[in-house]
Amino acid sequence: MDSIQALLSALDVFTRAPDKASLENANSWLQEFQHSREAWSTCNVLLLSPDAPPAAKLFAAQTFRSKVTYDLHQVDAANLLPLRDTLITALETYHTGPRTIITQLCLAMSGLALQLPQWDNAVQTMIETFGTNPATVPVLLQFLTVLPEELASNTRIPITDDEYRDMSSKLLTANANQVLDLLSMYIQASGVTTTVQNQVFGCLRTWLIAGEVDPSGLAESPLFGFVFEALASEELFDSAVDVICELIHETQEIDDNMPVIELIVPRIIALKPQIEARKEDSERIRGLARIFAEAGETYRLLILRHTSTFFPIVEAIGQCSAYPDLDIVPITFPFWMRLAQTIGKKASVEPLFSEAYNTLMGVVIQHLTFPADTASLTGQEADDFRAFRHVMGDTLKDCCLVLGADTCLLSAYSRITTALSRGAQSNSWQEIEAPLFALRSMGAEVDIADENAVPKIMDLIPSLPNHPRIRYAALLIISRYTEWINRHPDYISFQLQYISAGFEDSDSEVSAAAGQALKYLCQDCKQHLIDFLPTLHAFLTTTGSKLVQDDRRQVYEAIAYVISAMPMEKAAESLRTFSLDILSQIHALTGKTTPITKQELKEIGYGLENLEVMLHVIGAFGDRLPAACHNSCQEVWSIFDGFIAKYAFDYDTAERTTRVLRHGVVLFGQSTLQIAPAIISRMVTSFEATGFSAFLWIAGKIVGRFGKESDPALRSAFRALFERSTNKIVSLLQSKAPRDIPDVLEDYIQLLLKLLEMDSDVFFLSPAFPLAFQLCMAALTLIHSDLVFATLDLFRDILTQDCLSPSAPLAPAFTQPAGAIKPVVEKEGFAFVGYLLSGLVGDFPEDSTAVVVSIFRSIAELFPSQLLTWLPPVLQQLPASDAPNEAKQRLLIDVTSAVNTRQYDKVKYSILNLHRTSRKARDRRRAALLGQ
Repeated sequence: MDSIQALLSALDVFTRAPDKASLENANSWLQEFQHSREAWSTCNVLLLSPDAPPAAKLFAAQTFRSKVTYDLHQVDAANLLPLRDTLITALETYHTGPRTIITQLCLAMSGLALQLPQWDNAVQTMIETFGTNPATVPVLLQFLTVLPEELASNTRIPITDDEYRDMSSKLLTANANQVLDLLSMYIQASGVTTTVQNQVFGCLRTWLIAGEVDPSGLAESPLFGFVFEALASEELFDSAVDVICELIHETQEIDDNMPVIELIVPRIIALKPQIEARKEDSERIRGLARIFAEAGETYRLLILRHTSTFFPIVEAIGQCSAYPDLDIVPITFPFWMRLAQTIGKKASVEPLFSEAYNTLMGVVIQHLTFPADTASLTGQEADDFRAFRHVMGDTLKDCCLVLGADTCLLSAYSRITTALSRGAQSNSWQEIEAPLFALRSMGAEVDIADENAVPKIMDLIPSLPNHPRIRYAALLIISRYTEWINRHPDYISFQLQYISAGFEDSDSEVSAAAGQALKYLCQDCKQHLIDFLPTLHAFLTTTGSKLVQDDRRQVYEAIAYVISAMPMEKAAESLRTFSLDILSQIHALTGKTTPITKQELKEIGYGLENLEVMLHVIGAFGDRLPAACHNSCQEVWSIFDGFIAKYAFDYDTAERTTRVLRHGVVLFGQSTLQIAPAIISRMVTSFEATGFSAFLWIAGKIVGRFGKESDPALRSAFRALFERSTNKIVSLLQSKAPRDIPDVLEDYIQLLLKLLEMDSDVFFLSPAFPLAFQLCMAALTLIHSDLVFATLDLFRDILTQDCLSPSAPLAPAFTQPAGAIKPVVEKEGFAFVGYLLSGLVGDFPEDSTAVVVSIFRSIAELFPSQLLTWLPPVLQQLPASDAPNEAKQRLLIDVTSAVNTRQYDKVKYSILNLHRTSRKARDRRRAALLGQ
């Protein structure tokens, strides 16, 4: 009784609104309870107690399902059949509901049947127990419904593949005909309710999905006719649609199923008039669309071989595509895509299919059209419609595959010219914008050598109405057709004028589209735009300040593409010209004597973004710098050095500045070496002042780039960087938890990885090394995959150093680092092993296990006696919910044996076994939370 009361108390917590700690404690208790042996009897008492609360009864049923999956080994062999009888009794008790309890008990019965060979014929037992009384037939149908689902999906049941195949054959294949006969009987039984008939259809569907009910067998049963007749019933329509779709899908092996297909197809075609007759009922049309689309996809080869017979299916799908409910239309899109892919491989296209895709293109463009009153759309509706337009755009590409891009482009073009010919008073912007959007969507299919359709489209753009939605669509057409424009450079001058006018539009989306168009035009036509560079510079000078930052950044990116196409000397001069505009602003702000405003700092941040994107596109000039860059490295650094010293306190500014410096290192290459110590010094000083991780990040990049250089000043800078940054992080962790500074810890550890790789003496022989080891252990407590991977890599690199090998020479190059590493590991080993095992059974990423194994093997080999001392208390600290006690004891025994016999490779299997056991425990917790 005590356990029952404790269970009820834990469940009661969830009916109230307690604090988070109470919820976590209750949840943890319930999980531990589900693991226990007493849960079997406690849940049986609860389940059969009429006075137990509903939540307790449901939890008891869920626990039975969970324990059958994970803990059946807790039940003695002699008690397995009585356990079956207990579950049957519970199902008899709850035959009237609740349905949730019936479902959980049926899942438990399914799992038990799979693991209990001595239960000779589980299906027959259930039929005999529940199949003769109309009141209990719903229980039987629920069991038969979940049985194939559970056998296929519950991979957590601990049986071998051979055992699974044997039991699955006995439970499903051997009983398929009997189940089909049973369902046929129930569907037409006297007094049968639609609820039971829906259950019959649901059960039939799961056996079809499992491949246990053969389409030909179903076609010979009364169920075949009844499922199509059920489409006339409002109550049975949805479940009948589900069965028909699965039946069609199961006949995809066409040659093997032609007799059944010949029975199915006439019944499907007979449904076609209902599309028009029931057009006011969107749910009815949705079901019909599913049937026709499934038939079209499955029988598309038959549609092509026997077009006259099967083409009504294509026509019906076309009607569904034209339906005004845009939630239904996408059901048909996979059919059009797959049919187009098949037709596109043929030398010619039959007229019927050409006509179908021509009609489809008109339908799609009509669906693309914005409503007359766009203000009537809510924000979410507008976003959904825009997203759906892009999905429909893919269907237009299918049309291009069948009809040819030229035909499709000209069709959309003619819609625009027709609308324009009626005059501005007789057409709406929506009529023009929709085919423009279609032209943009079909841009990927355009032949860049086309001389027919695309020139007409380009010539049409200047005559389009000056409406923001139309200008927006036209600008995006330009950005989509830039590869064609590169082959037809005569259009560039006009395109630049149209784009430039777009930047002046008051609509922000139009301006953004202009930025995108300019970027792609410069990217794809850069060779042709070199002569336009002065014009672009003048544009930035006169108009750049009026643009919003996103648009301005795209202009700089566009210009960078043009510069990247220039000869090196000219490219360097051009880059210098555009960069000086930004650098002069930075220099002026640095020298300002009055307090800076937020807006001024924001504008400088924008300038840094623009400079960054230019440097990113242009990249490096190579080993030899152009003449225009010979003195630039020191000049630029002097500007940035003063700027960082004064404005490092602003986080965004620090981020942007260091990203620019990163690209600067790439640009100037080896020339950066002369200023590298100064950069390192400024970065560590700024990190000490601010704690911003960006300064560690860029310092790590410098170490990675120049770490092998022998310059004494640079090595001294590295040493100062390591020691001062370590001390700063120690200081930060005195007032903050590791979870508060994951970015700092990650960039710090990446820095250490570079230091260890490039200059291990600086790393190991520094007085900062013991502190760094402690800081890295703190990083293992965070749920942050990249950080954990980097930290584990660092520890592995430390523990696999050549200097630690028993065969290492006695030279100082080996003895000194070994003398630094060993005392640190010996001092921190207990905590370190605790962090590793806690993460392994806890929140470490799944792919990190191999690194953890490697680290443990090194510890076992290098510190064997210490490891055996550390392990027992460490394992005791691990929660049983993460690492069951049996698994912990097994690990200790196996590691002790591996160490004592010097078979260190066996440590790997010990760790992997603990990991597998902990993952099973985690899966169980997740399944419990999901109510599975």
